[in-house]
Amino acid sequence: MTDPVFKSIKAIDYTVILVRDMDAMRRFYEDVLGFELTRTLSENWLEYRVGPNTLALSWPGLMRADAPVPEGSAALQLAFRVEREAVDVCARALEARDVPILSPPTDRDFGHRTLFFRDPDGNLLEIYAEI
Repeated sequence: MTDPVFKSIKAIDYTVILVRDMDAMRRFYEDVLGFELTRTLSENWLEYRVGPNTLALSWPGLMRADAPVPEGSAALQLAFRVEREAVDVCARALEARDVPILSPPTDRDFGHRTLFFRDPDGNLLEIYAEI
């Protein structure tokens, strides 16, 4: 049985990506994806506003003892929703910036048009639209 206190949770306020290479990740999220840096709490914590949510890049602190995710394995997947025609435009923009595409824009039977690629730390990123 779920404790009723957890029913007070109404939203995910922010997502934190624990980074291996802060400089590469910052360049990627700012220069490639064009996210605007909204707050810097320290050189080890950067925040970007993505719609109503905050995406933070953080050097591991409290979890410093965690082993890094093995090369070629994603620690997480983030999905960014766009308008349908933007999926293909994003694919061309990523290719122009030499970002390898894992799966090109594809219409899926579950009603999404998807595009998959990785950030510099190997996390799986998806740009998708409802179709």
